[in-house]
Amino acid sequence: MHNEITSPQNPKIKQLVRLKDRKERDETGLFLIEGYREIKRAVEGGVHFESLYTCKELFLGTNEPMLIEQVGVETFTLPEHLFEKISYRDRPDGLIGVAHQMQKTLKDLRPKNPVPLYVVAESIEKPGNLGTILRSSDAVGADGVIVCDRCTDIYNPNVVRASVGTLFTLPVIEAKGSDAYIWLKSHNIQVVAATPSATQEFTDADLSGPVAIVIGTEQLGLSDLWMQAADIRVQIPMRGIADSLNVAMATTLLLYESLRQRKHHL
Repeated sequence: MHNEITSPQNPKIKQLVRLKDRKERDETGLFLIEGYREIKRAVEGGVHFESLYTCKELFLGTNEPMLIEQVGVETFTLPEHLFEKISYRDRPDGLIGVAHQMQKTLKDLRPKNPVPLYVVAESIEKPGNLGTILRSSDAVGADGVIVCDRCTDIYNPNVVRASVGTLFTLPVIEAKGSDAYIWLKSHNIQVVAATPSATQEFTDADLSGPVAIVIGTEQLGLSDLWMQAADIRVQIPMRGIADSLNVAMATTLLLYESLRQRKHHL
């Protein structure tokens, strides 16, 4: 069913604008998914949609009607100027969905690999960094990402965008750091802490077994909990004047080193 909305004062448009804020997302349990690729991956990941907003003048291809049919919820068509008002992209492609947040816990983590590989992201502040961490984790075939003591809401539109939809196809769990640590230990997963204070370079460490790569903020690093919990501490060598890498870039390096070491497992 398609309905047309033309007024910015329409209550549904006002809700879309409010959903850009974390407070509204937390209160309603809803969030926005914008973009053809992201919505397609959300459908593949079993995300439950509430409604869909479209603008055919902004479509980039010819497959949009098929995707709209796959989503299968009440659909509202908007004029171009109104769609651009609710979009958070510089170049919107005419598709925004409102979906229910995925209520996953540590109990939902099921390793797909015989030798599991996880990422623990502690107190990541920037949505773009968290989204990129998800994208890299998906790229190496990781078994899941545990977001601990969150500063950034995983349902932030910029996390969804930076993850290019891997948020929906990769197990992403929010948990307290202490709970995540207990879960990892109970499943015999070694904790690998990335820290500049380590003496061992990451390429010299054995990352081929069941491991969780734990990374923190560039400014503060990892908390005492993870530093004390670490079975392995590694550093990324810095030869210039900078004392740290972007956290998403550092995570990607560590993930690909682990992938390189475990080629025969995956």
